[in-house]
Amino acid sequence: MGIVYACIAPHGTEIIPKLAGDKFEAFNETRRGMESLAQQMKKHSPSTLVLATPHGLRLNHTIGIVTAEFSEGSLSANRKSVKMHFQCDRQLAQEILRRAKKAKLPVIGANYGTSEGSSSCMPMDWGTIIPLWFLGRSERRKKKKEIVIVTPSREIPLTQLVGFGKIIAEAGEASGKKVAFIASADQGHAHDRKGPYGFHPASEKYDKQVINAIKEGTLKQLLKLDRSFIEDSKPDSLWQIAILIGILERVRMKRRFVSYQAPTYYGMLCADFEHITRED
Repeated sequence: MGIVYACIAPHGTEIIPKLAGDKFEAFNETRRGMESLAQQMKKHSPSTLVLATPHGLRLNHTIGIVTAEFSEGSLSANRKSVKMHFQCDRQLAQEILRRAKKAKLPVIGANYGTSEGSSSCMPMDWGTIIPLWFLGRSERRKKKKEIVIVTPSREIPLTQLVGFGKIIAEAGEASGKKVAFIASADQGHAHDRKGPYGFHPASEKYDKQVINAIKEGTLKQLLKLDRSFIEDSKPDSLWQIAILIGILERVRMKRRFVSYQAPTYYGMLCADFEHITRED
């Protein structure tokens, strides 16, 4: 038990067919990649999904761990909308929080509304909704998966996020549950001069480095990237990947690069990691 599956999953709105509008075909490759991740995850039957999002709580110098009883949210585009609602695995969230505090990591538990009950419900951001639309839905008559949402800080050393990933792996193992980890992440955001961040060649270079690191099993090399290079390439993936690196240091997993494309101003990458059993 513990972490049985992990993945890097993008969160471009147009991946969801209902929200794609005239960009349906442009996002096809990533959509197929997400469907592949969902199929692989299904084989491992996790009961809890721990998801790290860059677009939820933005807490200065602090990692957020959602301890609310529920989380829900909606996302609209092209006159269509989707809505997600999940129960949170409060027991696992509190255990991650407890262990992280003991390790003296900069963490805080975050609830919303009421202390418990239906109004204890954290608003869900698009970095959470979009991956869960593919990875969190359960077949009919099956119990819906529970979630734990964590929000990494960009102001703390990456090594602390690696340490947090190790804590997630340890807490997952101690829980006795099958747990999956989702690094919700888009890559460089400066691929297009018409995009909100303009164009910089560092985005393409950054994305290629992430792809190579996955294929070669050298994700730790990303921790050494220069700060100015990171700023130029405008990713929102490095911090969630740092958490994943910590998990991979605690759990033996085989890697699989699935897809990459940059149909607009940001890159989208799908990759997954499966627990290696003794039989493997």
